Amino acid sequence: MIKTTAQTNDLTQGGILNKLLLIAVPIMGTQLMQMLYNLTDMFWLGRVGSDAVAATGSAGMFLWLSQAFMMIGRMGSEIGVSQSVGRKDMEEAKKYSQTSLWLSVILGTVFGSLMIVLRNPLIGFFNIQEPNVAADAAIYLAITGAAIPAAYVSSAITGTFNASGNSRTPFLINAVGLLTNIILDPILILTLGWGVTGAAIATSLAQYLVAFLFLAAIRKSRRMPFPDYRFTFRLERDRIMQIMKWSMPIVLESMLFTILSMLISRIVAGWGVTPMAVQRVGSQIESLSWLIGGGFASAVTAFMGQNYGAGKWRRIHEGIRISMLTMTAWGIVITAVLFFGGGFIFRLFLPDPAAVEMGAAYMKILAVCQIVACLEYNSAGILRGIGKTIPPSIVSISGNIIRVPLVYLLSATSLGINGIWLGITLGAMIRGLWLFIWFLFIAKKMPDTDAN
Repeated sequence: MIKTTAQTNDLTQGGILNKLLLIAVPIMGTQLMQMLYNLTDMFWLGRVGSDAVAATGSAGMFLWLSQAFMMIGRMGSEIGVSQSVGRKDMEEAKKYSQTSLWLSVILGTVFGSLMIVLRNPLIGFFNIQEPNVAADAAIYLAITGAAIPAAYVSSAITGTFNASGNSRTPFLINAVGLLTNIILDPILILTLGWGVTGAAIATSLAQYLVAFLFLAAIRKSRRMPFPDYRFTFRLERDRIMQIMKWSMPIVLESMLFTILSMLISRIVAGWGVTPMAVQRVGSQIESLSWLIGGGFASAVTAFMGQNYGAGKWRRIHEGIRISMLTMTAWGIVITAVLFFGGGFIFRLFLPDPAAVEMGAAYMKILAVCQIVACLEYNSAGILRGIGKTIPPSIVSISGNIIRVPLVYLLSATSLGINGIWLGITLGAMIRGLWLFIWFLFIAKKMPDTDAN
């Protein structure tokens, strides 16, 4: 065994809330910056028109789908590294990090290439009636598809830093990427008049810069998690299989979630360009909940993973209590923001009065499920940290399957487009309550005393 180095943050001792926040705040900041990437694009594209927002929204569904396979590298590094660090086995932690990185390079290259080659039939799935919107969506998909390998690399290395207790470095690197995107967007979209193409180029250049900085940081920075980190090493079958065992339930969960969301987007497309744009903007505003919640869940995964590896069950139970209270508080805050401020926020991105009215209604309906959703994120983070990735995936897949018929049936009533938003909300509530209750049963069976 190799003892934990000074470059890792030991989450198995010290104040629990302080440790969680030390890891969670930079992760949540990183997640917030991911949202700001998208909101920056939409802010400037909104000045071009709803057609441009709708085009990037359609292509964005496939970028969202790519995140499913991105989770192989991310979960491999988050779970493998955190549990190995908890056992003080830094050599094994480094091997999990290296394996996850190379899996990400391979998968990112394959997925990105498919998006470029198949861009037209993929966009054709949405049956978009406006030819200019479909053409812009295909262009956006091709350009951003070329940057998917970079995004995969960044995600895997982020998982390594987070699992080792250093979430500050990913935050700083992503801040550089966000600043690059903020500078490039208005220049390429409006000044040069490239519209959707400009937004795609700005995003892709920022992603490659971020990936380069991550590759440099994991080898050369003062706070790198491992000494003597090499990009060339021998892949081992057993380690790859363990990563796949952890990650495949999450991959299936994420993939099916996106596919089912695409089916809902196809239903929305039947109502016209404005509802498509509203859904695109609304999903990004709602990401205040699921990106921040997911960021906190990543910190919880790292905390649980290290303590699980160290056999500190008492600390795990206390971490569960504190994290649940914290996420409940965040759920209350985001509920108030969406319910009372949704219309104001929409107006920043889509000035059209009809879009603002529709968007405000969308936000009020979505506000209902936010507390339950936050409990779901936290439950999933806890279970993944102790290696139980199957329950969150089963619940997510089942809940999202239920959501599609809910959306279809409710939209066919007098509720109209609001029936779609209501179906999304009811599906989220079913999913969140189900996982939280399942988690409570699992938590009752956890040991009460620490391992020797």
